[in-house]
Amino acid sequence: MTGNATYSPAVDLLAALAAGSVSSEQLLRRALARIEEINPRFNAIVALDAPGALARARAADQVRRAGLPRGPLHGLPITVKDCFEVAGFPAVNGAPEWRDHRPERTAPAVQRLVDAGAIVIGKSNVPLYALDLQTFNEVFGTTRNPWDPARTPGGSSGGAAVALATGVVPLEIGSDLAGSLRIPAHFTGLCSLKPGFGVVPTAGVLSPVRGDRRRPDLMVAGPMARRVADLRLALDVLAGPEARDAAGWRLALPPARDTARRLRVAAWLDDAQCPPAPGVAAVLGRAVSALREAGVAVDEAARPDFDPAAHFRCFFQLMYGEMSAGFPEPVFRAFAAAARRVDPAAPWSPLAAMPAAVTQSHREWLRACEDRERYRAAWEDFFCDHDILMTPVAPVTALPHDPRPFEQRSLSLGGREVAYMQQVFWCALATVTGLPAVVVPVGLDPQGLPVGVQLIAPHLHEYTALECAALVEELCGGFRPPPE
Repeated sequence: MTGNATYSPAVDLLAALAAGSVSSEQLLRRALARIEEINPRFNAIVALDAPGALARARAADQVRRAGLPRGPLHGLPITVKDCFEVAGFPAVNGAPEWRDHRPERTAPAVQRLVDAGAIVIGKSNVPLYALDLQTFNEVFGTTRNPWDPARTPGGSSGGAAVALATGVVPLEIGSDLAGSLRIPAHFTGLCSLKPGFGVVPTAGVLSPVRGDRRRPDLMVAGPMARRVADLRLALDVLAGPEARDAAGWRLALPPARDTARRLRVAAWLDDAQCPPAPGVAAVLGRAVSALREAGVAVDEAARPDFDPAAHFRCFFQLMYGEMSAGFPEPVFRAFAAAARRVDPAAPWSPLAAMPAAVTQSHREWLRACEDRERYRAAWEDFFCDHDILMTPVAPVTALPHDPRPFEQRSLSLGGREVAYMQQVFWCALATVTGLPAVVVPVGLDPQGLPVGVQLIAPHLHEYTALECAALVEELCGGFRPPPE
């Protein structure tokens, strides 16, 4: 383990467990003590089962002492984002009407972690319905960023990010539609993996409508951690088809295309749609320089062959289409009324596009799906000549808390005020066509806030993204604890 065991990576903790130098019960008690210490300040954990977790930890220790077969995560404490159903825990999803929801089943992705030996000790906070880039709700309140409590840790996996950044647990699982794994990792200095679409099961991830069992069209589930090696460990456990497909389908992700220093990296670090703040741009520039100094070929001119603005519009049409069925009927009717009032000649923005996209016809959605296939072909061509696309995660570092409704929030980008959701431009690049993307921390901006970089890989090449991320982590220092 590292000198400060609070921040030890999962791989080190598991090695210590296997060697007998620490017990699962000791790790569990350490995690519970850390929750007691940090939760009053940062509000990361919203449900806890200390007695049950302690019993499971003691049972794990007995299995280890008896020399019985063990899974790759045996005895490791974890927390789970509160949009996942976990039997024995509430699943509130930030919604007042779900305060008493106690699922009988565990989401398959979480169950895979449990079957591998992980011990779920609690649930981490999310925004209402897990649909915000901040993390606050009426039920549990606001989750605060340990780098600056006046700022958000991002969303919707904000509680998960804080649990990791403060050393409560070494591994979390979250979901990602518009950057919900990636933006919190960027805002709090962590690593996250948005797997490609369909690589990890998403059943048991709650939507705003209880009982909704639709397969998502864009959303994925994946791990967050402090170290890239832990993402790889989690992916090995999580990847595989849904249970209903497993009888006939198998998933065998290919190895990395090459060793890290031989990968062909393209760097797209600026765009008029979403220019990064100077402090973010400077940190990303240093990361590119570090790769070049390590002998990596980095091409800063290469781009996939599509219009970025049109791609961004397609993302919102697809995303709002996916969200549409989850809205309660009164909300949907309000969107329909708003869509009738929209001026078609007005400039496009993520906010202005929402009413029409939420209420779009099936024909309109199918046209967006056709656009998606054209983007998929463009990515395939791009990745014939490149192995990784390196981009910002977001244009800014962690933002101050802003509890106002979305329509009242804005960002200043490149000297102009834009819609708050404009910040997901870079995350949308990997979401539209379901590409894998890893976020890894690369430094601090002049305010002392973390900056991450996004590494997008070809379809089904999660291990290529992780290979590159491990080198970036090595060169740029990786996770560092926030100030106490």
